[in-house]
Amino acid sequence: MAIYTEITTIPEWENVLLKSQEKPVLIFKHSTTCPISAAAYKEFTSFKTDIDAYLVKVIESRPVSNEIASGLNVKHQSPQALVLLQAKPVWHTSHSSITEKNLAKAMETVL
Repeated sequence: MAIYTEITTIPEWENVLLKSQEKPVLIFKHSTTCPISAAAYKEFTSFKTDIDAYLVKVIESRPVSNEIASGLNVKHQSPQALVLLQAKPVWHTSHSSITEKNLAKAMETVL
């Protein structure tokens, strides 16, 4: 199972953005009420990676989810996976495209 840190506050999100200045980070935006998101969550948590991974629950942490969408200028979707580098999205996808295989391909672009 992948190890991740949950982001619940704007200051935590800002710290993740700072970390992405130095190295890539993986963000997973998850709806705890959506069956499609539940399937994507399984893919995310099964994915093994050496980069820092983070989870944002979009309903429970709505301000963080909104800040990610507006701050990165990436349309909000749920579920959604993003790879950030230098505080910018270098890859993102959503819904059933969130698979271990696609996450691995995304890692190849930043590692």
